Amino acid sequence: MKKILVIHTGGTISMHEADGQILPGDVNPMTHVQLTRFDNIEISSIDLLNLPSPHITPQHMLIIYQELKQKLPYFDGAVITHGTDTLEETAYFLDTLALPDDKPVVLTGAMRSSNELGSDGVYNYRSALRVAADDKAVGKGVLVVMNDEIHAAKYVTKTHTTNVSTFQTPTHGPLGLLTKHDSLYFQTAEARVRFDLSEIKGTIPIIKAYAGMGAGILVLLDSERIDGLVIEALGAGNLPPDAVPYLTDLIAKGTPVILVSRCFNGIAEAVYGYEGGGVALAKAGVMFVKELNSQKARLKLLIALNSGLTGQALKTYIEG
Repeated sequence: MKKILVIHTGGTISMHEADGQILPGDVNPMTHVQLTRFDNIEISSIDLLNLPSPHITPQHMLIIYQELKQKLPYFDGAVITHGTDTLEETAYFLDTLALPDDKPVVLTGAMRSSNELGSDGVYNYRSALRVAADDKAVGKGVLVVMNDEIHAAKYVTKTHTTNVSTFQTPTHGPLGLLTKHDSLYFQTAEARVRFDLSEIKGTIPIIKAYAGMGAGILVLLDSERIDGLVIEALGAGNLPPDAVPYLTDLIAKGTPVILVSRCFNGIAEAVYGYEGGGVALAKAGVMFVKELNSQKARLKLLIALNSGLTGQALKTYIEG
């Protein structure tokens, strides 16, 4: 018998449709799901939060982490139901913190609320329970299970506003798949640095690069009011030259600036040697983040700063 902890946090999976609107309610329908063919799983569920995922903050993510840290030692695995808009960020946050490798942690959600035609909530919930109770999931880090696919928290992202197959892993593809009676894994999870945080604070905005970008919003950034900056750069990691002086000024004042590509696939790296190109940006102190999207890169920097990383240690972690 596998003991699985279920933590409900809200989102579409716990909402209902009324008069063309998707709304949260006082009762979470997932707590009333009748599960058949789960004789080998004992479920203990907690309604920890009841929030639409756009309301989720890093402070809420830390609450989920602390709940897991306290209770997971007494269970064989955990499932977290979550709204899809920020699900990938919570998954990445948890994957970066000090959770035990031998206890699978699985996040899931729904694209259609509980009473909509073709609702996917119950199916995804059942699938997540299967993965959390499966010995094959041990050691693979925090997972996201949706639409019969098993994804690594580090790389998975929401790719469609409404489609039930919205969660995809660019470049790599999913870690594995669920069949009717089994789970199949095609890849292994990467080793990662883990942190144990008791608080999370800081302001790190994200700015997307565009053709003709100059001062724009950059001139409004005050190094005294932000703790770091994430730039979604062009291509392999390049910027219009008129934007560069504002970034180098922030770096000179001690504000870490990290860079990802705005491209859906591929890796940001210092390749181009022209003005505004990645080579010059790297020399100026901009740190390149491999493969993460901007929202996860922001969390990576936020976690690193709250863990006290500075200087070369910060650069090594961010670029690792």
